[in-house]
Amino acid sequence: MVREENGVFPAVCPLDCPDTCGLLLHKEDGKIVKVTGNPAHPVTKGAICNKVRNMTERIYHPERILYPLRRTGAKGEGKFERMTWDEAIGEIAGRFTELIRDYGSESIMPYSFYGNMGALSVDGMDRRFFHRIGSTRLDQGICNAAGNVGWKYTMGFMGGKSPEETAKAKLFIVWGQNTISTNMHAWSIMEKARKQGAKLVVIDVHRNRTGDRADWFIPLHPGTDTALALGLMHVLFDRGLVNEEFLEKYTIGHQELREHVKQYTPDKVAAITGVPAGDIVKLAKMYGETSPAFIQIGNGLQHHDNGGMNIRTIVCLPALTGQWLVEGGGAIKANGDYSKFNGAALERSDLRANPDARIVSMNQLGEALLSLDPPIRGMFVYCANPAVVAPDTDKVERGLLREDLFTVVHDLFMTDTAKYADIILPATSTFENTDVYRSYWHHYIQLQEPVIPPQGESKSNMEVFKLLAQAMGFTEEAFQDTEEDMIRQALDHPANPHIEHITLDGLKEHRFLKLNMEYQSRYFTAPPTPSGKIELYSQRMAEAGLPPLPTYVPLVEGYDGERRPGTGSRYPLMFISPPNHSFLNSTFANVEKLAALEKEPTLQIHPEDAMARGISDGDAVLVWNDRGQFEVTAAITDKMLPGTVVSQGLWWEQDGKRHRANALTPERLADMGNGATFFSTVVEVKRQRKCLPNR
Repeated sequence: MVREENGVFPAVCPLDCPDTCGLLLHKEDGKIVKVTGNPAHPVTKGAICNKVRNMTERIYHPERILYPLRRTGAKGEGKFERMTWDEAIGEIAGRFTELIRDYGSESIMPYSFYGNMGALSVDGMDRRFFHRIGSTRLDQGICNAAGNVGWKYTMGFMGGKSPEETAKAKLFIVWGQNTISTNMHAWSIMEKARKQGAKLVVIDVHRNRTGDRADWFIPLHPGTDTALALGLMHVLFDRGLVNEEFLEKYTIGHQELREHVKQYTPDKVAAITGVPAGDIVKLAKMYGETSPAFIQIGNGLQHHDNGGMNIRTIVCLPALTGQWLVEGGGAIKANGDYSKFNGAALERSDLRANPDARIVSMNQLGEALLSLDPPIRGMFVYCANPAVVAPDTDKVERGLLREDLFTVVHDLFMTDTAKYADIILPATSTFENTDVYRSYWHHYIQLQEPVIPPQGESKSNMEVFKLLAQAMGFTEEAFQDTEEDMIRQALDHPANPHIEHITLDGLKEHRFLKLNMEYQSRYFTAPPTPSGKIELYSQRMAEAGLPPLPTYVPLVEGYDGERRPGTGSRYPLMFISPPNHSFLNSTFANVEKLAALEKEPTLQIHPEDAMARGISDGDAVLVWNDRGQFEVTAAITDKMLPGTVVSQGLWWEQDGKRHRANALTPERLADMGNGATFFSTVVEVKRQRKCLPNR
């Protein structure tokens, strides 16, 4: 396929997005000139977001790194010289060998996430390599870990309703998700249903694009989602709006929950959440009296100290009303378990001689680089940009500045992180690789084969780690596998009957294949929990030191559970940094066309909070707390409750200003899954009369 100079070729969107769109790449004279959606894809149906429509701007970006580079200046200065691949692989292998000899294998650590969602790019040869050397292990809890654990405490399995089915819903509750920007095909389904009379309620801390389009937008204080859900339960039980037959047959703990939620009266919950008591009653009645009723749960509300409990509590609601058995009802947070590959075969943890090696949370990278004993002395970063994305980025930056830390970055660009590297390796784009993709929303597995050759001297993650394994003398057969070998191993997973019929040959013929979903309904009537029922009361949570019943636990910073966030705190404002429309985390922030659409980083601040600080619309403001500071332009708006400020998007550093929102966010771990607590952040804001010097 890659040798054909002209034509239209199937592809897959590689981004960390639920939609995992089918694409068509239009080539002329060997170059991709246009990216469009594939109308044959059963779910995405030819529609794609503006980010992906402009993917060629990223692939052929004039600043793309095309050759291996060696640092010549100070760390962070961004001065490098070209080197050969033989030199780069030899130097990395040599340094890693020395570190293992002098300090032990755990002195080396990978740092990666899902900048490319292909299984081979992030869950394959890289894992084999780091298992084989016995490196420190990375706990990848930066995104969905807290919520996934919370969901599983209730449901036992990370899977909800099928997207296509939700078109039959008469009520959509979008809870903590900007669906238009982050799950556009779910939005398309909602819009189709609304044309048939369905209603849309959006619950969020910020009236984003999706909230603007809702029939009813309900703002609440950050981190109070559990309290709101418990208030809804109080009304559902009190008004007789629960499905007693479903509760008795398919759940455990409903009687205990019934008594427990009596304390969460509408008035009490209103004081916590900022949602008026009358609205709590109105929403509960709407949910209890409408069928099918569907809840779309987003990522944002799990990025709190109580993030796991937020999700665990909300996912109990369809059990109270019996909506799990109603076509079009129920809920989705993620559907990833349906399409789970054979991770053991891909990652080969059996290659590790030290299975008890220490684990570092990627949410605490700064602390690990500065304080871990014995220290991390070698780090390999790929499919991630921690200098922008990780919490407490000032601390991360100090760690990356260590002269005794040997850092390798494999990326397409000179990211903020790459500037601190000792060696930078040029990475291929997804359209230059063979890989297999699954969605954590819809039910299709997709194959990507190369459409263009590697640009410059760029190499895939798989190729890089095979070269490093060879250079370090690893002779195991696992390091000889081809991409096709590994795809077959990933699909050979008897424990997951949903993919039992999917083969590489079938994917080559059809490009995408649907999962076998005949087993789906069992997860709603006999879920794989310890009790075999939906667990409204969870003994496992009690054993883990967590409340066994859904319980509101206030945030750690600046919130007492009864008043506005931050009241009486040194830092009186809650700071939220959700995604913007044109970037995906920090990806695309360097694409001029998309950056121009977002214009500049802004801080949305409520008129009451702006007036109290003498801030006018368009003022340069400084946002700060004990962790760091953030320079941004004020945008006065009433799109959130007073006491909350919002800055959308993760921006690379530019113009000598401190644009890293995550300089403010904590390294604390959430209540479940060692998840991130990005949104449990308190700050103060002031108008800047002059530019502050760079720190």
